[in-house]
Amino acid sequence: MVNILLTIAVSITLLSIVITMVRFIKGPTNVDRIIAFDVMSVSSIALIAFIAVLSNRIIYMDVALVYGILGFLGVIVVARYLERGL
Repeated sequence: MVNILLTIAVSITLLSIVITMVRFIKGPTNVDRIIAFDVMSVSSIALIAFIAVLSNRIIYMDVALVYGILGFLGVIVVARYLERGL
């Protein structure tokens, strides 16, 4: 039962990544693209966590944590650059 629910959650997460990728490509402004990139990184972190649970490999949680920190810092740097330059 748990594997079925996790599979459904993975498929919904993949769908959200695909929809967000469309917004990232089509986005009329750079702000839309930054927000889409942030949503894709959060969805990817959730996907890594689901894979960690499904494969019983807790080391993937560390990968998700590092990816989350780097994704957050990347969005902050790009937003700051667009706001007033480096």
